[in-house]
Amino acid sequence: MSAGLAAEEEEADAAAASPALARVLSALFYGTCSFLTLLVNKALLSAYSFPSPMFLGIGQMAATILILYVSKLNKIVHFPDFDKSIPMKLFPLPLIYVGNHLSGLSSISKLSLPMFTVLRKFTIPLTLLLEIIILGKRYPLNIIVSIFAIIFGAFIAAGSDLSFSLEGYIFVLVNDIFTAANGVYTKQKIDPKELGKYGVLFYNACFMVIPTVIISFSTGDLQQATHFQHWTNCLFVFQFILSCLLGFLLMYSTVLCSHYNSALTTTVVGAIKNISIAYIGMLIGGDYIFSMLNFIGLNICIAGGLRYSFLTLRGNSKPAQPGDEENAFPVSKS
Repeated sequence: MSAGLAAEEEEADAAAASPALARVLSALFYGTCSFLTLLVNKALLSAYSFPSPMFLGIGQMAATILILYVSKLNKIVHFPDFDKSIPMKLFPLPLIYVGNHLSGLSSISKLSLPMFTVLRKFTIPLTLLLEIIILGKRYPLNIIVSIFAIIFGAFIAAGSDLSFSLEGYIFVLVNDIFTAANGVYTKQKIDPKELGKYGVLFYNACFMVIPTVIISFSTGDLQQATHFQHWTNCLFVFQFILSCLLGFLLMYSTVLCSHYNSALTTTVVGAIKNISIAYIGMLIGGDYIFSMLNFIGLNICIAGGLRYSFLTLRGNSKPAQPGDEENAFPVSKS
């Protein structure tokens, strides 16, 4: 049936042969890409005061389309050619994808790095809830406790935020909703017999880049970007191009981690990588206001995230079997 399907089946066989290694490496790859992308975007949107997060998102979509199209032409990656069934196969991922992309870029410029990373942890229970509703999964009690430890710490840290920004909080919570939905629906859509990992990435970007350009133009975002004063600054241009490339790598690593793990594990990996980001933000971000409650809350989040990681590596994050019902989080499958 096509080289694309054969390649995806080979990847699935490789994952089955060494599942633990594939899970760990894909999670580390995603965490690294997420860490680097957040730092570079923070520098562009805050340090340089780049006024157009939507334009930055367009650059990242364009990089994704170009890289995957050239790779397909050179037979490096494989995904189906376009046909009229593809939009229905993808729906509602394109809408979720652009909402996640733009709300994330908008929120990062409104908050300090530590508070941004704390509020992003609310993605975890949202992902858990959507996996239960959409994918019909069930998780053991110790996983649930670890997740609520993360959320408890986030409440403590956010409650003592001395640099409160209502606009920033709204943007990041909306981003949490889109991120959770994106992770769960991506896990559902990357079936190798359908579009596969690369097809999901490519067609998502293709379907949303033109509407995003139109929105950017109509809101003045595009004009602000073209008149930005630092386009003659080589360091800024380098970081902008780097952000576009990292945006592609982040989207790819997210799909890869969800492929080998679960959407919930991908979300928790994103929270764990915030350990280093939070402390870096305290030391060099310049916009963090220290308080003891905030610091305690961050450390509770960290402890819950590490506990989840330990349980996951032991294999305890798999959906509960019927015999485990007394220890599982009760749900009704849909």
